Amino acid sequence: MSTFPKNQLSRLRRVLFSTQKAPQLSPGGTLPPASNLRQTAMAHASPASPILVVSTFSSPFDGPIDASSSMRKPISLWPGMYHSPVTNALWEARSSIFEKLLDPSADGPPQRELLTKTPSQSRTSIVYNFSGDYILREQYRDPWNEVRTGKLLEDLDALAGTIAVKHCSDDDHTTRPLLLVTASADKMILKKPLFVDKDLKMSGSVTWVGRSSIEIQITVTQFDQENSTESETDPLALTACFTFVARDSKTLKSAPVNRLTPETEQEKLFLEEGEARDKLRKRKREEGELAFEGGHCIPGGTKRLKSLLSEGRVFCDLPALADRDSILIRDTRLENSLICQPQQRNLHGRIFGGFLMHRAFELAFSTAYAFVGRKPYFFEVDHVDFLKPVDVGDFLRLKSCVLYTELENPEKPLINIEVVAHVTRPELRSSEVSNTFYFTFTLGRDALENGVKIRNVVPATEEEARRVLERMDAEKMFS
Repeated sequence: MSTFPKNQLSRLRRVLFSTQKAPQLSPGGTLPPASNLRQTAMAHASPASPILVVSTFSSPFDGPIDASSSMRKPISLWPGMYHSPVTNALWEARSSIFEKLLDPSADGPPQRELLTKTPSQSRTSIVYNFSGDYILREQYRDPWNEVRTGKLLEDLDALAGTIAVKHCSDDDHTTRPLLLVTASADKMILKKPLFVDKDLKMSGSVTWVGRSSIEIQITVTQFDQENSTESETDPLALTACFTFVARDSKTLKSAPVNRLTPETEQEKLFLEEGEARDKLRKRKREEGELAFEGGHCIPGGTKRLKSLLSEGRVFCDLPALADRDSILIRDTRLENSLICQPQQRNLHGRIFGGFLMHRAFELAFSTAYAFVGRKPYFFEVDHVDFLKPVDVGDFLRLKSCVLYTELENPEKPLINIEVVAHVTRPELRSSEVSNTFYFTFTLGRDALENGVKIRNVVPATEEEARRVLERMDAEKMFS
């Protein structure tokens, strides 16, 4: 593999990283402080102390990462240029792992023997130095001086992917690495606002594995006090749970992953919870297959459908007499279209899930903002299944609407937004649903005290009414 002269490399560094220092991994596999973030592998017993992820001589995680070395990698290992400082650092580490593993031959054999790993071997943390890094703060700041939630969702997916790569590595440079794909993201509830002038930390590890699936839990914390120390308890802001599936990078068939052995009581509890979630996912999948074969049956369907449609039909047939505090679902719609560019691809050449979640959130936020006329506050994103891959060059259409509102609690009204991502191929005259996202927003106390009211949303068609009822039933199932 050819290399650049040192004087040319130094010029490249000045051009590519003139505003921030390129992140590097220490020989222990951790990312020391840079101008934009710090990443450390955390021991399960003491979150403040770094651990060696792998100490073997042949470890693919050993050795520093030189960001300028991307100029020498095969183009298949180049991540897109769109990404945030955090995803850049994480993916640079991940691509270096793959570069070492792929260097001998892309046609190497699959992993011969499964390893048994502990959650601590995949545990990784990222610290956003918002308090001391003006450039990083500006990259994540929204108009209200809070952290942009869409970019945070993007980073969560990137961190989960890096953790999955760590767990699935077999430390053998002769075997081909696995293709890891985001299968789903469980419900994420924001417990407190995230301010852009205070440091923020994301930490996660593998908590459950099946035959070819991996579950990763990540927590997001932010200190309330400017002088808080690591010895204090981190105020929890958000918990995320991602599921990845492993595929053989050559045959694209499902591939087994390394086993997991918990070490602490907390890790054993996470493992049991992962087993329960896996059973729930299988039950939902079976119910979905039965519904597809025999038609979906909504409990109490006819009566509930008629009740939902009654007000919508007044809007359609007698608009002058319709309730002024209600609005049709179709009148809340927004849409965004884009061509998926190479800069938005992941290491496998496809559009990464974090980018889709980011764009879906931005559209959902705009939909809620236009609906209530005040800044909405993000409350939660519900379970997301990544049904179809999205490739570079695909024509992606994101369609949003206010699906329904929950006004029973006047102190915390909820606005439920649906965003459907369609992969459209004009040449083939085809359109497929890639993802459906469900975001929930609420209003701030000041808006409620000023008398802002949220309107009721009603369906105009039976298809819309069914979507509302199915969403309500799914919410009850996962609650």
